[in-house]
Amino acid sequence: MASKELPFTEEKIKEIISEHPTPFHIYDRKAILENSRKLKEAFSIVNGFKEYFAVKALPNPYIMEILKREGFGADCSSLAELVLAEKTGIVGENIMFSSNDTPAEEFVKAKELGAIINLDDISHIEYLEETAGLPELVCCRYNPGSLKEGNAIIGNPEEAKYGFTREQLFEGYRLMKEKGVKRFGLHTMVASNELEPDYFVETARILFELVAELSRELDISFEFVNLGGGIGVPYRPDQEPVSYERIAEGVRDAYDEYIRANDLHPLKVYLECGRVITGPYGYLVTTVRHLKHIYKDYVGTDASMANLMRPGMYGAYHHITVLGKEKDEPTHLYDVTGSLCENNDKFAIDRLLPEVERGDILAIHDAGAHGHAMGFNYNGKLRSAEILLNEDGSFKQIRRAETLDDYFATLDFSGLDDI
Repeated sequence: MASKELPFTEEKIKEIISEHPTPFHIYDRKAILENSRKLKEAFSIVNGFKEYFAVKALPNPYIMEILKREGFGADCSSLAELVLAEKTGIVGENIMFSSNDTPAEEFVKAKELGAIINLDDISHIEYLEETAGLPELVCCRYNPGSLKEGNAIIGNPEEAKYGFTREQLFEGYRLMKEKGVKRFGLHTMVASNELEPDYFVETARILFELVAELSRELDISFEFVNLGGGIGVPYRPDQEPVSYERIAEGVRDAYDEYIRANDLHPLKVYLECGRVITGPYGYLVTTVRHLKHIYKDYVGTDASMANLMRPGMYGAYHHITVLGKEKDEPTHLYDVTGSLCENNDKFAIDRLLPEVERGDILAIHDAGAHGHAMGFNYNGKLRSAEILLNEDGSFKQIRRAETLDDYFATLDFSGLDDI
């Protein structure tokens, strides 16, 4: 069976556990940095390239600071994410604010920070004007409908709740020009965890061609296009990483064909990847609590779907390594589970692993994006800690685990007698 490598040993994890009990998420700083630099290098051939890290993937200021030092901005979608960016020192047009069903306070905060506001609906033009005032620079999110296929996570564009139709874009940009908006951007995001490089090149062609048409018909100039994120992660050991170079070369060629050929150069090109930046370099570490043998064999862990909900929510595959048994033959078929009162609380179903014993430590791979971030408190489960593994083998807790006091902090027991 194909395997995946780990950036730590069983001994290192036991050292960490002596200070921070399982479950916890641990992130490989060295690998995140190397991957970020690889992305930047590949896209250096694309005009005005900038990556806005999708904060939703891993909303932790330590990770954001590491990426900020590499020149990355922040793609935010809520008030909390805006404040997190602000507290990390990411402000102004280093923030791309893309949200939906947006409350007024979030538009106000985004404008206060000088963020690039990316509108999700044509009605939001008037709403933004009324609540915060129209800024000089506005971007709109395009939903290409039947022109573009989506994938399992976001769904088909025609059925997705996001973005303007093509007709609404022409109307919307015309309206904003009349209202005094001077600077414009165009955005789309129609897939998540996509492994086919040409998918993103096709997306670029669609946006570049649309920019040419909008510019010509409305007599406006675009500063940038944001191709969105969605570059996938090879969750399965037999899958290959997406080639950044192949995407970048295709985007550059499409740029020359539609932008340079129509005298629209310079036009900046942005991405807002999250998953591919940190996903492969984070791990959920959990200890085997119980073994159960009924109609199937179950490995019960001290983590649960509350720590990593992708397998239960999407049926997503995450590779699992039994620490200390990396070279043992996978001879036993298990369901690997948590302790929630939900039968889909499973990290793996019918997974071949070496024989597992109580007290074994499991590393669940590729949990560095949409892992801890999607956690929840069902059954009173407490959110786990996050650990940063440094290049020299040292480690730092970058988020402490929740306590029962945290869980009960929003409840008031003093008024029970008054009911």
